[in-house]
Amino acid sequence: MLHLLYILAFTILAFIAVGNLIRNLIMFSFDRERTYPTNSSPMNNQGSYGYYSSKKQFAPHPELLDSAGNFIKEPLLVMRSINVEDARQHLDALYEASPGHKSENSEEA
Repeated sequence: MLHLLYILAFTILAFIAVGNLIRNLIMFSFDRERTYPTNSSPMNNQGSYGYYSSKKQFAPHPELLDSAGNFIKEPLLVMRSINVEDARQHLDALYEASPGHKSENSEEA
């Protein structure tokens, strides 16, 4: 009987979690299209509620701009693929360079 209660409780929690996930994805898609204002001074919107009150100036996040101030159209994260042998060599080099690594020669002596 207790097993059925656990199954029911975790099923309800799973439905709540999936519902929150879907709701957050929808809200993030709406927030992605929203632009946010810049605050030129801290006294600019004193006594107000953040970006909802001041609709004068809008600026994107600085990481989305290049050095000239234009939008970046390339992906922000580019990963190059390497083969397994290169990855193993890099990991071995990191391991051998670590401060806690003892060489094989010192263990044999």
